[in-house]
Amino acid sequence: MSSAKSKKIRKGRGVIIFIVIISVIAIFLLVQYILCRIAVNAGYKRLEAYQSKEIELSCGTVTYVDKGDGDVILSIHGIFGGYDQAFDNVENLASEYRIIAPSRFGYLRSDAPGDTSPKEQARVFAELLDELNVDKVFLLATSAGGTVAIRFALDYPERTKGLILYSSAMPLKEKPDSFQEYLGPPTFLCNNFGMWLLRPFFNLIMGMEPNTIYSMLPINERYDGVMIDASVTNPDMARNFDEYIIENLQAPVLIFQVKDDKMANYEQAEQAISRFPDCTFIVFETGGHLMVGHGEEINKELNAFLGKNK
Repeated sequence: MSSAKSKKIRKGRGVIIFIVIISVIAIFLLVQYILCRIAVNAGYKRLEAYQSKEIELSCGTVTYVDKGDGDVILSIHGIFGGYDQAFDNVENLASEYRIIAPSRFGYLRSDAPGDTSPKEQARVFAELLDELNVDKVFLLATSAGGTVAIRFALDYPERTKGLILYSSAMPLKEKPDSFQEYLGPPTFLCNNFGMWLLRPFFNLIMGMEPNTIYSMLPINERYDGVMIDASVTNPDMARNFDEYIIENLQAPVLIFQVKDDKMANYEQAEQAISRFPDCTFIVFETGGHLMVGHGEEINKELNAFLGKNK
């Protein structure tokens, strides 16, 4: 067989292999797209079960869940959240407390005004409470929502019964020389399909199980909020360090933190904890950002804190 003919055969085989690889990738992506669409549709249906409400405030529309009776817990969700995650975080308390769980700016039909700072988010929450005839609340915040909760407690001490932080963003101990202007995921991944494809790597990147994706979908309805958190909310305690005088907090504080959390820096929390005047600091060795496996311990401490400060 001539070398030219052999070369032609090898080239033909190479083309076939290339076509097969491209076909496999195309089929894989098509299957994943279909599965993603099914999961997104299920996500929309899941949201309907929360029976969320909408209210027009000075900032525009705010979407929220309001369930239960008794002392009020204002639940403030983190990044990729919304009224659904805010309510889920405290659903087990809805039989004893009134839960108000709003979507923050840009999340699940809540508008995003020109000023999306944590200070403005806190002001809008105070306005929401006024409209709902609520005077004082316990603040319970997770992750990125911690910045807004801390801001609220500082700006409205007379309306804050207590501040509870789960795997939360925490203030710095000292004013930084520099800080990251963007603290969030790459923008090209902040959509339904991009995050769906990334889910097998959630454990490696975020310390969360892949099925966490189902509580995040539909991500396209949360995109504006994610961008606000990444560029405005998350850097705010560093960017405006002098405005977060943590030592002035008047409300008692309960903080839950996990050492192996890949999303909230434990060392930063440990260093900053001395800045909180009246603080109970609960630390778990493992459990990740979602504090997996510590439900009973958390509920025990939480119930004790709420009962003591009613």
